[in-house]
Parts: sequence; C-alpha cells; structure tokens
Amino acid sequence: MSAASDDAPLSLWQQIKEDWIAHGRDWTKPGFRAVAVHRFGVWRMSIKPKLLRAPFSILYRAMFRHVRNVYGIELPYTVQLGRRVIIEHQSAIVIHGQTVIGDDSVIRQGVTMGNRYLDRPTEAPRLGKRVNVGAGAKILGAVTLGDDANVGANAVVLKDVPAGKTAVGIPAKIID
Repeated sequence: MSAASDDAPLSLWQQIKEDWIAHGRDWTKPGFRAVAVHRFGVWRMSIKPKLLRAPFSILYRAMFRHVRNVYGIELPYTVQLGRRVIIEHQSAIVIHGQTVIGDDSVIRQGVTMGNRYLDRPTEAPRLGKRVNVGAGAKILGAVTLGDDANVGANAVVLKDVPAGKTAVGIPAKIID
C-alpha cells in the first residue's frame, strides 16, 4: 500500500487511523475522540438517501453531545478540519461551525474560535497549516491565521496573523 498524497481523499478509517497516530496512538485521549466523532459526522453526510442516513445521524448526535458534555470539546461536523489536527487537551474548547482549520494544526484547552458580531453569525476564523493555538486563546471574527502562525496563551486575536508570525496579548499583537 502506497502512502496517500495530501490531496487524495481518504476513507473514514484511513482518516481516523491518521488522527490516531497524530494523537500518539492513544484512543483514550478526548481530543482524538472529538476528532473521530467529527470525521464520522462528515462521513455520514455522504450517505445520500436521508432515510438511510437517519440512524447514523442519531448516532452522531449522541456521540457529539457526549464529547461536548463529558470532555468539553464542541467540534461540529460543519467545521472544515484538515488532516492530523491535534486537540491537545480537553475542556472548554468551542469551535464555530464555519471555521476552517488547516493540516497539522494544534488546538489547546480553553480555545474559542467564533464569530465576533451578532449581526454576522457566519463569520469565522480560517487557520492555515501547522497553526499552533495556545491555551485559552480566543480567535474571533473573519480572521485568517497564515501557515505556521502561533497564537500565545490567552491571546485575543481580532486581526489577521501573517504566515510564520506569533500573536500575543489582549488584543493580540504580532511580535515576530
């Protein structure tokens, strides 16, 4: 079996295996479980007859609520989640349904990614590849974080962060 390229679509089990490896081959980690439930939620939407999809949707909703209520990780299936995304720790992670998270990114506990204004409910952050988001960070509004960007712990990001730069503070400022 040859290695799949980053552009080739993966099956549900291939994606889950890749995420399992990225999470240190530990299926008990809440972050891995949240990502696996997300992958299942996306997969079940590929079942076209709604009647056949219904039991999978019920199962997904139960698993989603379990992950949200027990682990404190809210990761809806509508999030565009890249490959090998790591959710490092559990608790108080809320990700807006329109958020885009690039490959190999790391999300830590207490992170919020959401809209900034009530009158613009669909605006959500876009994270590039290999973005590192520190504990307690808040990324709000239609901001873009470039590839290899870093967000410091407890930072409040309200403006775009260029590729390879680090944002820290309240409100976040670029430091390098």
